[in-house]
Formats: sequence, structure tokens, C-alpha cells
Amino acid sequence: MNRVRLAGTQVLAIILMSVNMHAQDIPLPEHPRPDFQREAWINLNGSWEFQFDSLDVGVEEQWYIHPIFTEEITVPFPWGSKLSGVEDLAHMAWYSRPLTIPEDWSGKRRFLVIGACDWLTSVWIDGEFVGEHRGGYTPFEFDLTHFTTPGKVHQLVLRVDDTPHPFKLEGKQGYGEAKGIWQTVYLESRGSVALKHIHFTPDIDNGSVRVHAVLDQSAEEDLYINLSFPNKELAGMISSPKIGKKMQEVDFEVTIPNPQLWDLDNPYLYDLKVQLHNNQTVYDEFSTYFGMRKISIMNLPGTDLPYVALNNRPIYLQLSLDQAYHPDGYYTYPSDEFMRDEIIRSKKIGLNGNRIHIKVEVPRKLYWADKLGLLIMADVPNFWGEPDEEARQEWEYAMREMIARDYNHPSIFSWVLFNETWGLFSGKGKDRAYLSETQDWVREKFVQAKELDQSRLIEDNSPCNYDHVLTDLNTWHAYLPGYKWSDFLDNVVDNTYAGSEWNFIGGNKQTKVPMLNSECGNVWGYTGSTGDVDWSWDYHIMMNEFRQHPQVAGWLYTEHHDVINEWNGYYKFDRTEKYTGFNDFIPDMELRHMHSDVYLSTGSKLCQSVRPDGLIKVPLFLSVMTDQVPPDHYILDYELSGRDHQGKFRHIFLKSEILESLPYFNGKVTPLSVRMPETPGLYHLTLRLRDENAYIYHLNFTSFLVEERKQSGPDQPEETHQVPFAPSSFTEASWSDGQWNILDGLKVNGAGEGFFSYDVELPASLNLDTVRKVTLVFEASAKKLHGKDRKDKSNLGFDYMQGRGTFDPSRNPNSYPMTDSYKYASLVKVKVNGKVVDVFYLEDDPADHRGVLSWFSQLQDGLLREAGSYGYLLKSNIPLELLRNSPDGKLNIRFEVDEGMPGGLAIYGKLFGRYPLDPTLLFE
Repeated sequence: MNRVRLAGTQVLAIILMSVNMHAQDIPLPEHPRPDFQREAWINLNGSWEFQFDSLDVGVEEQWYIHPIFTEEITVPFPWGSKLSGVEDLAHMAWYSRPLTIPEDWSGKRRFLVIGACDWLTSVWIDGEFVGEHRGGYTPFEFDLTHFTTPGKVHQLVLRVDDTPHPFKLEGKQGYGEAKGIWQTVYLESRGSVALKHIHFTPDIDNGSVRVHAVLDQSAEEDLYINLSFPNKELAGMISSPKIGKKMQEVDFEVTIPNPQLWDLDNPYLYDLKVQLHNNQTVYDEFSTYFGMRKISIMNLPGTDLPYVALNNRPIYLQLSLDQAYHPDGYYTYPSDEFMRDEIIRSKKIGLNGNRIHIKVEVPRKLYWADKLGLLIMADVPNFWGEPDEEARQEWEYAMREMIARDYNHPSIFSWVLFNETWGLFSGKGKDRAYLSETQDWVREKFVQAKELDQSRLIEDNSPCNYDHVLTDLNTWHAYLPGYKWSDFLDNVVDNTYAGSEWNFIGGNKQTKVPMLNSECGNVWGYTGSTGDVDWSWDYHIMMNEFRQHPQVAGWLYTEHHDVINEWNGYYKFDRTEKYTGFNDFIPDMELRHMHSDVYLSTGSKLCQSVRPDGLIKVPLFLSVMTDQVPPDHYILDYELSGRDHQGKFRHIFLKSEILESLPYFNGKVTPLSVRMPETPGLYHLTLRLRDENAYIYHLNFTSFLVEERKQSGPDQPEETHQVPFAPSSFTEASWSDGQWNILDGLKVNGAGEGFFSYDVELPASLNLDTVRKVTLVFEASAKKLHGKDRKDKSNLGFDYMQGRGTFDPSRNPNSYPMTDSYKYASLVKVKVNGKVVDVFYLEDDPADHRGVLSWFSQLQDGLLREAGSYGYLLKSNIPLELLRNSPDGKLNIRFEVDEGMPGGLAIYGKLFGRYPLDPTLLFE
């Protein structure tokens, strides 16, 4: 299929370039292709005239001759996005702007390059048709030489038709449609012949790089390519073999002495200047780069487990699913700094890669992955219809152009052809099937992709239906609650071996390739998905279990950042932080410690109920995915501390053990024998794995709920030093926006303004004359009225899979929004017998790993009930005269939120929240 149709007989070269002129006046002023950057270019981003054509009359009315457009759009942001300045009012629209060719481009060819425009783009210059292009994800260009005159002002007009079709590639554009232009547009000057592309394939084993160059037309004379290294890694000029007349390609090899390898810690890039010449005239010249790195498959040392290898060293893949969306620009990021920071955000939390999800990524973001050292799995976008011939052509064009454009990015280690069999099913309902002929086509495309790029791994399909056909990576998707991971991974491991048909379809079988997860998390693991919820608890279990199953060569978490239908990102959609609360268990602990090369797992039980003074065997599994270990041994410092049932902090012990250090060791080590405290409470066992110089290799923790001793016999003396009362034992409550209880009253909620009132009976044996001090201690937080708690719970017509619609992240019944930088505060007054004794500012309504007891009390039935939610430990001194004046031996305690700050109130009991106590009166 001819993807680009040109007026006349001009030959089109598919190249993506850009320029940096008047950078302060336009968005994304940087050259969009640091890997293919010519010097003579002009950036056309900025304000363009714009007009919708909902009735499709523009061509008939010849808008391209005298465009009088009444709106303006900011290019390169897709129409409908906030950054474009234009609402989405139609599937068809026109763009126009004046165009001036520099006079010093006289005698040169002039090209219009469009980084990406979805979907059918037609171009006119001064009313004369230039050509059209069909496709939405990869760059295309038009030769304007015969339509323009240097020094003259021309009128450029574009018509873009983005009408939906089942065969069109769309990916997850339900998150925000990439309508029209969505990557940088620019002019570029070239000689009479130029390079279409030049690809570098490094060979680190032989210290060389293979070069494959393709001209944009057949040579009319003998031509040569010169390579020079500005950073002097190689002295002088490297020249290619002759490209003879009528030839269009050349291959040659360049020896790289003492190559500096590109890796994640030192992502060294070889900068290059490339010239195309005939020994007299330079026809083309540009800058590019490559990285000396090797992607392969090898066994984890000491095992027969195949792993992905970087530079002949196995790498345990710890990746995130990067939906690559921006709330205001959709497919298009607002700045180069933002793209850089996306890569930094992944590295900051200890990941070694991202999977760019069913989108051909913006080249400058790939550049930053190259520059900063982050691996990339790159998906080909999908169509949502059936795999008919038109859809296949559309997909294959994008796949070929994607590989051609991005071949030189060392960060890309894998091409993913399809995702979850989307677009590969035929039929509907019960007749819907992934047909054998479609499987044959996918196998053919795998082979084709392998021919296009033998330096990377190819995945036929990233499956959720166990339906690989032929692949370099035996991947699978799983979304589960934390408590299901152990059994699930055991089953995966048992069914993974060469010749197994597990995870394959049509009689195809596994080969000896790495087996790894390519999507995981808890978001779709609960009934009806989770909404916005604390993911850190299930994530912690999942990491512990993955590391106890080294047969799984890595994992890929969903996801890097929230999108409009999934709120389980490491970061929110606006890229602000979420908080796991790990550093409240171990002061220096961060999320990155969950991704350490050396990992000490305690298994799936993050909190367990134990007897006072019980001796507990804590299982340990040491997972080492590196050869960078101490010379002899690790030191394991383990410490037990926590809060008792009165809220008092108790430090129990700090001990140390020696663990042998071996590279790539994965196995059980001697369990820890831990004596539990006699005092009931919630205690945390923290693990700090270090060397003799205090270098930290890993941090982890697990928790124990020490139960209260069982009282026996009728003559047990009453406890008079404390009087707990259950949160649900209130005698009266009234709240403006509703009141409800969680798990039979383990937590009580009141939204808006209102109160909880308790009549607390004082022990008959209590001698008030001997009481010196009375303290009320309780756990409470603000209480936001979430979507799930509102009376109106109607469906909003939301398409979860494609992301189309508008949805409240707290509407899902399982949701309880995770702690982030946005606070929801309240102010609670504590009244005793009608008198205000304290006022507390409740900063937020948080939910994260600190809500250990809220997770511990979940029922493990596929549903969540305010999991991870917790409050603040509050203490209020009660004047003694209020006790002595209490009628009937009862004390009225009222927690009140008034209209001044109606942020609601949640009160937590001893089995919910963060602290192991009911509201309690303490007498001293």
C-alpha cells in the first residue's frame, strides 16, 4: 500500500527532523530528533490558524486556496487537548500558516516534516496540492522544492481527517484523542541527494559497529559517507565504501577501540557527525549518536534459567507500564524538561525500564532514556476492529516505520507487536476467536520484525489470554490481590519449561526464552477493579513473592502514572507524588528499596496475629540479582519495636546476624527466631541488610499483632488504669453528609459536619481521689465523602478498557484514595461533659502502608473496605473536675466537627487503622 501520495513524481523520504529558531516563542522548540539532526531546519510549532470542517465541505469549497480560518490552535498539541487551546468539536479540521523559505536555502531541496499527525493529512502550498499521508504515529514529509521560492512568503494549508475507523491504530486514545498534529512540524533543507536513514548495530564482543545507510533515491554518481567523532573516541574521518551509481544502500563496519559500553549506570553515547558527499560536494550532513550495548539472552549464573542480558550480564527486569499520557497534552508532552523528568521519575524509584504502552513514543523522550540510562519496551499501537486486510496494512506500516525511526536508540531492548490480543480477534460474542490464520499472520510479522531488527528481542503479543504464538519473551499478565500471588507464581513456575504449551495457543510451545511478567498489580485484581486505592500493601507482597520465584526473570508494574480510568500509578496523572509511608517503618526506606538488586523477602504475610511472648520463626529468602556483593558476608540488623494497646512506643530489641554473600544467589536462608513482647500491641520487625562499611543493600519489614491475653475465670480483677470504648459504641451521632461504619464498626465515619457522642461508663472500682491524671487517647482522621459513599452511584457510561468517559477515582466500591500531596483537612473538637477540652487539626484522610491494621482486617474475598486507611494518634488531657462531676458514673465524650471546617471525622478501633487501640481513657 502506498502510504504517501505526492503530486508529480517526487520521491518521498521518511525522515523526522526539527529546528530551534525563536525558541522562546514556541512550544517544544528543541530539535525533535537528536538522533537525526540536520543543522538547516526551522521549527513551525506555535500558533496556526484553524477551522473545524464537521460537514466535510472544505475541499469542495476550496478552503486550501483562500483559507479564512477563524480559530487559532497551538501546534503541536492535538485538538481537544487543553494545551492546544481548541475544543474537540469535529473529526475533521484544517490548519494554515504563512511559510517563508530562507534565501540561503536557494539551490537546496526544501522539505516539510511532520513528526506525527493523526490520521489522513493532506497538504497544499498556495492552493496547489502537494500530497497526502495516511497514518497517525510516525513521521512523514513532503518535498516542497517545486512549490516554494526562497525569500517568498507562501501559504501552507493542511487538512486532517481523523474520522474513526475500526482498522485505524488508536491504542489508548480514550485517555485523550491525539487528533491532528501531535508532534513537532518543521522545515528542513537538504542537498539533491540525502540519507533516508542510517542505522548503527553495535557488536561489543568484537569491538565494532555495523553501519547500514539508505539514500532517499538512487545515486546518480559515486557517493561516500564520512563519519567523525566530535568527542575524539576515534581520530580522523571514517569513510564508507563507495555507493555506486544506481545504488541506494551501503553496509560497512567501524572498529571501536576500547569501547565504552552503554549501560544503566553509565549510559555512554557516541556522538557522530555524518556527511554524504562525492569527494567534492557535501550533499547531506547531520548529527546522530549510538550506544555500544548488546541485548541477548543468557542463563542466570549457576542456573538454567534464561534471562534478558545487557552487555553479557543478566538483568532482572523491573519495569513500569508507561501509558505515556499527559492530562493537558494527551500524547504530547508540554516540554522537553517534562520528558526528561519522566525518565528521572522511573530511575528515582529504582526501576530499570519502562514499557511505552501501545504508542510510538515522542523521540525526545527516547533520547532522554538513552541519555540517562533506562531500558524501553516499545509497543506497536493497536487497532480495535478485526484483523482484516486494511487493518493489517495499517499496522504493518506503523511497525516498519517505528523500527526504522527508532533503531538507533540504545535504550530500546524489545519491540512488542501486539497487546492482549487486541485487534487479533475475529467474530463477536461466543464466536469471537483468535483464528489460526491470524496466528499465522502474527508469526509472519514476528519473523518480519526480526529481519528488520536482529539486535533486539521481539514479542509477538503481550498476553492476558495465554496465547503466544512465537516470541523471544514468554510474558504474561496477572492482576491479583497480594494474598494470591504465592500460589499463582508457583503454578506459573511449574508450567514453564521448553515444550510446555502453557501460555501458548494453537499447539505452539514454549522454547528456552526468558519467562517474565509484562503487566501486574492489584488494579484489576479485585472485583470490578480498585479505583484509587493504596497499592503499596499488595505491591509489597507481590515484590516479596516475585523475589522468591527467580524462575520469573522480571516484572512490569501497571503503572508509571495514573490515567483517567486507572489510579494505581507510582505517580498521579499530574505527576505529583504518592506516599507509601515506608519511611515511617524504617526512617531511610523509600520505594526504591523494593527494587534492590539484593532483596531479603519474608514472604506474603505482612502482618500476622501472634501470642504474647510467643517465639516466631520468620522465614527469609535472599534474592541476589547481581555480582556486586560484599566480599565475604552481609550483616543483617533486625529490630523489633511498635506501639502497645495504649499507644505507647516500645522498643523491644536490636540484633544482628551474619549472612553469606554470593553473587546471583537465590534461596532460603536461616529463619530468624523472634520472641514477641508480652505487652499487646502492633510491632514491626525491620530488616537492614548492609556490609561492614554500613552500605545498605536492602531494607524491608514485616508486622506482628500481639494479641491480648485471654482472661479466664470470674474473679479476674477489673482493669482500672484504662477504659477502652469501641468506635461503634456511640450513643448518638449526626452528620450532614452521612454516617456509616466499616466492618461492623471497626471504623466509624461521619462526613461533613456533625458529631459522635459516647457515654463511657467509669469502673465502679475506680477511686477518683487517687487519680492524678486522665488522658483520652484515640486514632482519628478527616473523612472525605468519596464517590462510592454518595447516594448517587449511577454508572457514567465509562469504557474502562479504552478509557473513554469521565470517572471519579473514588467512586469504585473498592477505592480509598492513596495518600498524596493533596490534603483534605478537618478540625475536631473534643468535648467532655459538654466542655471543650481540646481541638485537633486533622491534616488529611490518608491511606497507605501505615494503615497496617486496615489491611490486616480485610476479608480476602475479592473486595476492599477502606483498605490502608488510618488516622493520627491523638491525646487529650481531661480535667479531673469533669470526672468528679460526672452523673451516674458516666463520662460523656463528644467528638464534634462544626461548619467552620466541615471535613468529617473517622474514628478507628484496635483492629483498623495504624494503632492497635480503641478510643481509651487512661488513668494515672
